Amino acid sequence: MKEKWVQIWNQLRSLRIQIFAVMFLVGLVPVLLFSRIVIKSYNGQILSQKTDEVKSYGNVISNLILTSGYLSGKPSSDVEKEAEEVANVYQGRVIIVDQNLKIIKDTYDLEEGKTVISTEVVRSFVTPDAAYTNEIGDYIQLTVPIVASQSEKVSGVILISFSTKNLHLLEETINYRAVLMMLAMAVCILLVSAFYSALVSNPLQKVTESIDQVTMGQLDVSMELHTYSELVKISDSFNQMTGYIHEQDVARRDFVSNVSHELKTPLASMKVLSDSLLSQQGMPEELYREFLVDITQEIERMTQIINDLLSMVKLNKDTADMTVTNVSVNDLLEQLLKRLRPIAEKRNVELTLETFRPVVADIDEVKISIALNNLIENAIKYNYDNGWVRVTLNADHKFFYVKIQDSGVGIPEDVQDRIFDRFYRVDKARSRDTGGTGLGLALTRSAILLHRGSIKLYSKEKEGTTFTVRIPLIYVAAKEGAL
Repeated sequence: MKEKWVQIWNQLRSLRIQIFAVMFLVGLVPVLLFSRIVIKSYNGQILSQKTDEVKSYGNVISNLILTSGYLSGKPSSDVEKEAEEVANVYQGRVIIVDQNLKIIKDTYDLEEGKTVISTEVVRSFVTPDAAYTNEIGDYIQLTVPIVASQSEKVSGVILISFSTKNLHLLEETINYRAVLMMLAMAVCILLVSAFYSALVSNPLQKVTESIDQVTMGQLDVSMELHTYSELVKISDSFNQMTGYIHEQDVARRDFVSNVSHELKTPLASMKVLSDSLLSQQGMPEELYREFLVDITQEIERMTQIINDLLSMVKLNKDTADMTVTNVSVNDLLEQLLKRLRPIAEKRNVELTLETFRPVVADIDEVKISIALNNLIENAIKYNYDNGWVRVTLNADHKFFYVKIQDSGVGIPEDVQDRIFDRFYRVDKARSRDTGGTGLGLALTRSAILLHRGSIKLYSKEKEGTTFTVRIPLIYVAAKEGAL
């Protein structure tokens, strides 16, 4: 039972149901109120017009009475005829009362000669300008004073009662037609509300279906909505999100494939070498040693790949793993060049450091060391014999800049956009000869981006390469949830 109520509540929370209910109520309630007010006003106006009409006939009878001297006892066929006609036309009754409150004319011929005791009649003698209207059942009684124009004295009163049955029948007819009209309008509002609620909610249903498809692993889903500007923005954002997820999925698969390939290559080499050792008996010690040296080199290569992968994983974590301290960048570069100078001397590559001013910055020393070490080591490895590598350090009030220039082989222009990709190598054969894994520049870029820095490349084949690194002097951590 509880689940059933929860299901009903969830359905009532549906945007489609709520839009339908709001539109239906907003459309129907004003129609009901407006029609009610209009009908009531119309009926009141009809009654008022009929009352004014009867009152005008009462004034005509009053004028005939004054001119004929009917109240003085003189007979007047005009007065009696007019009174009878008014009573017949309006299905009512006309009573003429003199100033002594005596009834001198009753179209019903029931009360003539009798005395009238009525509050309205008495008041008419006191206030000659007033006319009183009383509603009694299906009749309305109108009290019209007979006032002489010269003396402005009330000499009598005319009581006219007329039937309102026709008015009530007309009112019922109008109400019936109004009900039919309101039902028709309610049906129209119902249909319009249902159509519009579906028009609004169907695109959202498409969004839900597309998200469900992505959840099920269909990353090639695209959404095209052209209804409302907000939904168009949602559609564009969704397509950008799925495109990014698809790119990340492709990158993940490529990464796994590259890792598998890079690890299988030294394993295959070691298997071939070990099989050769096992298949040949009585081999000279020198040949055994040579094979073992080759196996050791392949093991070292695998170790380097695994270490680089571990470093890549660490650099891909959020900034909570950053250990930021105040470091002298001058001293850091001097230590790096001191460590790399023996490698440069093997190929007679001149390695120099030029600093313009002391630079102290808030950095993660280990990560920046990895980044700068990779750049300088690559500049040495991918250089010509007797070449040169120049490292320059400078700073302004916000950033410090490290420029690494070399006289090496350079990087082809058509592949410069890919050199920061994982496992990408410009010359795979040469990279393996120099011990490269294709992860060094990816590690470098990740470390620099973690510091909110940037790295730029300028290179020409056979003319050398220049990397320019820019890093803020003061480290500012990313806000929680930011990418």
